[in-house]
Amino acid sequence: MSLVYMLLTFFLVERFYSQTTQRLNINVANHLIEEKFRDASPFLENGEVNKALFDDIMHDMMSVNRAIEVYLLNETGEILYSVVLDHSNPYKPLKKVSLVPVKQFLANRNRYVLGEDPREANKRKIFSAAAFEKNNRKGYIYIILASQQFHEVCATLFKDYFVALSLRSTLITMVFAVLCGSLLVWFLTKSLRVVIYHVNEFRQGHWCSRIPAAAQSDLSVLALTFNDMAQTIANHIQEKEALMRFRKELIANVAHDLRTPLTAIRGYVETLTMREERMEAADRREFMAVIEKSALHLTNLVNHLFEYATLDAKKLHLNPEPFYINDLLYDLKERYTLLAKERNIQIAVEIPPVMSPVMADVKLMERVLQNIIENALKFSKDGGIVFLRVLTGQTATKIQIEDAGPGISEQESQRIFKRLEQGAARGEEKGIGLGLAIVKKIIELHGSEVKLKSRLGVGTVFEFDLPNYQNAN
Repeated sequence: MSLVYMLLTFFLVERFYSQTTQRLNINVANHLIEEKFRDASPFLENGEVNKALFDDIMHDMMSVNRAIEVYLLNETGEILYSVVLDHSNPYKPLKKVSLVPVKQFLANRNRYVLGEDPREANKRKIFSAAAFEKNNRKGYIYIILASQQFHEVCATLFKDYFVALSLRSTLITMVFAVLCGSLLVWFLTKSLRVVIYHVNEFRQGHWCSRIPAAAQSDLSVLALTFNDMAQTIANHIQEKEALMRFRKELIANVAHDLRTPLTAIRGYVETLTMREERMEAADRREFMAVIEKSALHLTNLVNHLFEYATLDAKKLHLNPEPFYINDLLYDLKERYTLLAKERNIQIAVEIPPVMSPVMADVKLMERVLQNIIENALKFSKDGGIVFLRVLTGQTATKIQIEDAGPGISEQESQRIFKRLEQGAARGEEKGIGLGLAIVKKIIELHGSEVKLKSRLGVGTVFEFDLPNYQNAN
């Protein structure tokens, strides 16, 4: 940058000096002709150049300005005489100057024109020129305004100025470069500093730290990627924390729920052991029935835990196949008819006349319907009816299970499918609240959603859709 600045500076200075010098001396050739050729002629009577006159002219000119060189040209541009040239050999051909720039200068004296230098080939210099006619002879006075001696002096001074200017311009350029570089680095790293700040914040445990206006950042790709990564990590951390809380709650609930049937089993077994000889057969059968019921309840709790753990770990894989859902509903109706009669509840199946096979995992659908039907029987009132209903659509089949229970409030309906949540059954032993959570996960595995419609004092309807076999293909 310094080198370019210096070269440009010297070029412009030299051009400015040349134009200024030429403009100031634009009429010097005319003044010379008017002053010197008024009483004398540039040529002698024998046709030779009046050397005495030109020596006098050169003496006067150089006493005023040593940078001037005067040349006498003929009509074709040949140099007839000059004090600075060697004319001792009459047989040596004289140099010739192109008259094109001379004519351009004479046509427009305000124009910046460079002419040929008779002493240095292929160099062009500023000049002043004027045409004359004396004793029927025509020619030109051609004055170089920057002589060879002048350029030698300029070259010497140029070295001194170049060194001084180099030092100054280099220093100024370095200072300017440092300032501009600092500002540029600050501007370019502004977004990077923001990214680094939020990365450190996130590393220190501030999981909500996100890069603001990431899409408008200069490092938008990096900022958006970090935000997505941070959100993913935060979600995983929240899931882990929720899982840890669930495990703690699960252990507490399991310990509590398992204690009840185990305590009952242990108490009745100890009683049977202690009073075996004195206990009547009827009492023994009653005790055995309580032990069996408690053992069955304990088995159901363990099965629920194992089933939910399998679903929660996402280790369960679907085996979908086409089947008719009405066959499964009728089978479940027969299976739960005895339990329903014990509780004075009816089970009714409502199906359309024309059925389409559905595409689902039969065993998992059986588990879903079992959980919902057991809930319906558990919460329904005496004399109520549990409806198992099928509604066929073009692309999917809707299954509804409606009970005649007390209904579920809106607040409870928002958390009924969460694990460890349970309603109040009719004096039944409670489970650990995993039945509907298992239902929700299995239905989601099938790409559907279980919905709940309830009215307090009337009953509750659970419904979900399964794709038809033709649509699944």
